Amino acid sequence: MTHLTTPADTPPGAAAPTPDAGVRPAPERPPPVVLQLEGLRKAYGATPVFSGVQLALRAGEFVAMLGESGVGKSTLLNCIAGLDEADAGRIVFDGQDVRAMDEPARAAMRREKLGFVFQAFHLLPHLSVAENIELPLRLLGRPDSAHVDSLLAAVGLAGLGGREPAQLSGGQLQRVALARALVHAPRLVLADEPTGNLDPATAERMLDLLAEQVRQHGAACLLVTHSAAAAARADRVVHLTPGGLTD
Repeated sequence: MTHLTTPADTPPGAAAPTPDAGVRPAPERPPPVVLQLEGLRKAYGATPVFSGVQLALRAGEFVAMLGESGVGKSTLLNCIAGLDEADAGRIVFDGQDVRAMDEPARAAMRREKLGFVFQAFHLLPHLSVAENIELPLRLLGRPDSAHVDSLLAAVGLAGLGGREPAQLSGGQLQRVALARALVHAPRLVLADEPTGNLDPATAERMLDLLAEQVRQHGAACLLVTHSAAAAARADRVVHLTPGGLTD
């Protein structure tokens, strides 16, 4: 008969055996891939823009993309969002092939899962600042004015929610656009030069907010920038060239 050692059987001064002795903890699984780009190619007529673009972006990851002017950084973001068509390759966002979707499915994807900060802001002039920020929530049937107010405070625009976009400066409009992109806790944030009109101190605060929201909600962010300071805040930096992405 096998005798099981108990704490009472342990000699004085000896450590009691532990059931986990010698058992290694299971390795942590990496976060899931939110965005996968495979062999993406784009041209306008006979003019190539980029080709061979490969990228895997995981939940909680903040990646900055640099590149020469005209290399197609904004075009790549538009292709990812289904606002422009790539000529070849795959775009898999949250398990769905974007290029295989019809336009209603792409629109639903953008509405539910994507936050986009455009260079030109694309705010609606007939809506107030607060209404512009709340628009993604209203489209999802989840209006939340208190959350809008908290984001206005987070971007340094507390008390300005009732103003029209025409009454704000370029830097203030950029912060409204950032708040609108984050308000519905998207799975992916695409940010095209989101700090281009901001002073260094404000830009740093906005990047802090962007990184905090991305990590808090397990989202992913692809940030296009020309700013070395902005790129330095990212988890990693990639460079877009006509031949693809490089580290």
